[in-house]
Amino acid sequence: MATIPVYLFTGFLEGGKTSIIQESMEDQRFNSGEKTLIIQCEAGEAELDPERFWGKNVWLETIENEEDVTIENLTAMGKKHKLDRVIIEYNGMWNLTTLYGNLPRGWGIYQEMLFADANTFLSYNANMRQLMVDKLNNCEMVVLNRTPANIDKDAIHKVIRATSRRAAITYDYPDGHVEYDETEDPLPFDLNAPVVEIADGDYALFYRDLSEDMAKYNGKTVRFKGIIARDRSLGANAALAGRYVMTCCEADIAFHPMVCVFPESTTLKTRDWAVLTGKIKVEKHRLYNGEGPVLYVSASDFAVAPVPEVATFY
Repeated sequence: MATIPVYLFTGFLEGGKTSIIQESMEDQRFNSGEKTLIIQCEAGEAELDPERFWGKNVWLETIENEEDVTIENLTAMGKKHKLDRVIIEYNGMWNLTTLYGNLPRGWGIYQEMLFADANTFLSYNANMRQLMVDKLNNCEMVVLNRTPANIDKDAIHKVIRATSRRAAITYDYPDGHVEYDETEDPLPFDLNAPVVEIADGDYALFYRDLSEDMAKYNGKTVRFKGIIARDRSLGANAALAGRYVMTCCEADIAFHPMVCVFPESTTLKTRDWAVLTGKIKVEKHRLYNGEGPVLYVSASDFAVAPVPEVATFY
């Protein structure tokens, strides 16, 4: 179990990470003497001023290259001091999997926040979508700094929600006032319907929501179009069915299926498209290495492939 909480600040250059860390460390409500290690992974225009920190038990370390984000280096930094917590200002051009895979034993991400300049957020997303998704995947809050009066909130909301439905979205304006994105995000299908109809364009969202909250779907009857993948180990009356999903770019396209159990031997073959209707039961299955959604099929029909065949979030 993690004993040292890690506060992770992500985002791109000039997004405001350094400034918010400085403000936090000057605030006695956040910094009341905790032994804190701050690790900076990029240098922007703003610089930390430890002389203005409220608590004095604060140490600064820097990492200049992504290849130096290793468990050995992070452990060595931690061993220099008896720590209560760690703050990491992460370089937006580095993949977070590098950090996640090298956290020392006993360190755990306590809070992850993404800071961005509202004026450049959409252009960063358009030109570096994969890096943007990397930062959005697990963050709990997105803070848009320097928000102009004419900001396109709908466009920003759509970009964020395409990757994360749980991240809070905050707009920080130059005059100091803050607004919160309170746009409701209803699912595009009716979970209370006798048969939950999943449109071709909604499969990616359906599968992500199912993965994040399987209990909500337990016992629900759903209908969706998917491509079949047969696995001999499943037997004659079972198969995988789902869609290839693209989160941000072609490089991350992956098959996202669920196990389907038919009432009898099925003639569906690998690469067949079919419309499947069935009841989802969340139960243990060896293909999930634990619990997962198993669709008990009540009806299946051959179908033509959707256009496009690869499912996306928007």
